[in-house]
Amino acid sequence: MKLLVTGGAGFIGSAVVRLAVARGHQVVNLDALTYAACLDNVATVADDPLYSFEHADIRDRAALDHIFATHKPDAVMHLAAESHVDRSIDGPGDFIETNITGTYNMLEAARGYWVGAGRPDGFRFHHISTDEVYGSLPSDPEVLFTEDTGYDPRSPYSASKASSDHLVRAWFETYGLPVVLTNCSNNYGPYHFPEKLIPVVILNALAGKPLPIYGDGSNIRDWLYVEDHADALLLVVAKGEVGRSYNIGGENERTNLELVKTLCAILDQKRPKAQGSYADQITFVADRPGHDARYAIDPARIRDELGWRPSVTVEQGLERTVQWYLDNEDWWRALQGRSGVGQRLGVKA
Repeated sequence: MKLLVTGGAGFIGSAVVRLAVARGHQVVNLDALTYAACLDNVATVADDPLYSFEHADIRDRAALDHIFATHKPDAVMHLAAESHVDRSIDGPGDFIETNITGTYNMLEAARGYWVGAGRPDGFRFHHISTDEVYGSLPSDPEVLFTEDTGYDPRSPYSASKASSDHLVRAWFETYGLPVVLTNCSNNYGPYHFPEKLIPVVILNALAGKPLPIYGDGSNIRDWLYVEDHADALLLVVAKGEVGRSYNIGGENERTNLELVKTLCAILDQKRPKAQGSYADQITFVADRPGHDARYAIDPARIRDELGWRPSVTVEQGLERTVQWYLDNEDWWRALQGRSGVGQRLGVKA
């Protein structure tokens, strides 16, 4: 299969690219190389004959038409997006332009290509989204997000992703474009850009800096190891039912405080401090505006219909992640000078 992967130099996109090439797929990586992208993420496949790179922006329709015409993909995996909630609070415009207008451009470019090719049955447009479109869950562990949960986005980021989801469904219903959609829980793992919670905690701990936790740390997330997510995405694009959505979760709910304490315990074992524990650096800071209390996914549909389940627990995945950051200092140090990294964002509200 020839896959056109948008955002393939980002965190989740690069995991998809690496795994797809390893499984023998041809991959065209389309990326604008904005602040969170890094071609080092795909360095292991850069010289593979199955891999090619297109430096382009999904807001540039002419560039998209050219890429479709040149590469003639069998499927699109659309991951390119602005994705950091705190940045969306400070600058929502970029999220509207990329996540909504960019997705519209991708849909129209894909539709033009698909129609021009005679509407091949095997073509797929796979839109990758987030569980944040569903809003916030109560603390009751029996209540989970399903594919039928109503949308209730609370941040500019989640609202822009909800909008893009609606566009994809509309292009299926109105034009018959063969789409599949997935909504995932919080990802973590190797190559995670160092402005998100887990890499911030790891890198601040190593630097002897405070480990910031929003509010009282009681917010709950369902954590999904990025390589498990990539595996699920490749399964959905190949075998998912056209027009259907699949929720992808790690089945690993933890409070933010529990998560940070687990990271500190792993670091205490792998790189102990001269005195005390890394947990001594935990600091509670003012909460994020509109901070959702809990996300948790019911993955029954992808489990029952496609046979997928996550392969690692959050403790196993976090241990792998910490070790990766310890072993790849050159990678993360090169990114620490990028705009906004290491700063508290999302406080303008």
